[in-house]
Amino acid sequence: MKKYIYGIDFGTTNSALSILDTHENKIVKTFNEASILFFIQAQNSNKVSTFVGQPAIDAYLSNGMTGRFMKSVKRVLPRTSFIDTRVYNQKYTAADLVTLILKYLKGKADNFLNEEISEIILGRPVVFDEDPIKDQLAQDRLRKAAINAGFIDITFQMEPIAAAYAYERTLLKDETVLVADIGGGTSDFTVMKLGPEKYKTPDRTKDIVAQGGIYIGGDSFDSSFMSSELTPYFGKNVLYESSPGKMLEVPGMLFDSITSWEKMNFFNVHKLVREIDRFYTYTRQNEKLLNLKVLIEKNLGYSLFRSIEKTKIELSGTDDSLFQFTNEGIDIATDVTIDGYNHIIGGSINKIGNYLDSFLVRNEITAAEIDTVFITGGSAQVRALKNLMITKFGDGKLRSGDFLNSVSQGLAWSYYN
Repeated sequence: MKKYIYGIDFGTTNSALSILDTHENKIVKTFNEASILFFIQAQNSNKVSTFVGQPAIDAYLSNGMTGRFMKSVKRVLPRTSFIDTRVYNQKYTAADLVTLILKYLKGKADNFLNEEISEIILGRPVVFDEDPIKDQLAQDRLRKAAINAGFIDITFQMEPIAAAYAYERTLLKDETVLVADIGGGTSDFTVMKLGPEKYKTPDRTKDIVAQGGIYIGGDSFDSSFMSSELTPYFGKNVLYESSPGKMLEVPGMLFDSITSWEKMNFFNVHKLVREIDRFYTYTRQNEKLLNLKVLIEKNLGYSLFRSIEKTKIELSGTDDSLFQFTNEGIDIATDVTIDGYNHIIGGSINKIGNYLDSFLVRNEITAAEIDTVFITGGSAQVRALKNLMITKFGDGKLRSGDFLNSVSQGLAWSYYN
């Protein structure tokens, strides 16, 4: 038996690696990093430096927010239309981009242990995509990334099942548990029979009652906030003169590209700026179109979405938040109430709720049969999600653990199953 194995939760927003000591039967260390990449080319040189995680954020800010910044890379894994993207003088496939993050985490863990570990239990959502072909493509790309990062023995485990294993370590009695893993890209659900002695059972297949998921998560909430509340500051609904005396709204396609990180990572900057320049002229130099141009040319997307996320986090514990963004002449300040925020993300919450209802009906499970709802994941603290679970199952059934590390630790624990 190998002494150490890794459990890696490659997430849309954050990624975590947990080290399991198989001889001592304990987690000895967990590393957590933002799933962020930053590339910068040295002046008067073809040399490109690459940064991952918090160092990527630091380098991005210290370089005046120039260079190429990528977030939410996991969301491109199932996209058949994504072949590669050019970063300066090099092309990167989806697997190449993920490799950088996995290799970085592996390097930190290997350095901690002072040895190279080749065995990994790698998490995946229940659904990367509802299309089986795209779903398989995403897992194949993730496997290739793990191989390129230096792993040899690779086992996949569903992320909510991994979270179930982490929660199971805290139990004193048997329970039927609904695990809700709410990440940046997906919301995954597993109903499983758990108990303090069940981890000793080599095959847990019969304990898994049902599993499923929907391609909606925290990024969807941020995208809705951007689309609903902020695009008007960048020219949405502004009128331009299409012909003498005829006024039309600036085309919505100019704003589609800035409403999600999945789109902002890979849009054609020069083409979009040319279009913005054209409508900036047509609107007689409307300052909101100038805001849009500055946002794109100055690469301010990450700073803006970080402010959106700050408001989301604040509203998980308070009823009011001031959204504020001031940068390069763009000045936005608006009060956001919890009721207003819940309305903004209500469409996504309703879709999650409707999916959960159909999931339970399809698997012939009633709310009364669920002893506990264990909610985890980077977006699990959103109050509308908690309220959804309380409404469906009751306040007394809701439990939570380590929102960022439960899955990676559970992946490592699943070595025994």
